[in-house]
Amino acid sequence: MHAIPIPLHYAWGNGSIAFMTDKQAVIDALQRLPEGATLEEISEELRIMASIRRGRADIAAGRTKTHEEAEKLLESWATAWNSR
Repeated sequence: MHAIPIPLHYAWGNGSIAFMTDKQAVIDALQRLPEGATLEEISEELRIMASIRRGRADIAAGRTKTHEEAEKLLESWATAWNSR
């Protein structure tokens, strides 16, 4: 059973927004990169796209922290690190 896809890539044109599949988004990204882009640059672009997709999926699933919660986590990590 497949999960319902969350539209995480968008295309704008003629005043409308269309949702893009991951494959469509990759093709679009490749077309926007310069012709001389290296495999490393292409790979980095895809890693960034995947990270954004995961972040948006986390938001859609409610896996987020408030600014205050994030500050408390950072403080607790800093305290734990400094007590070593």
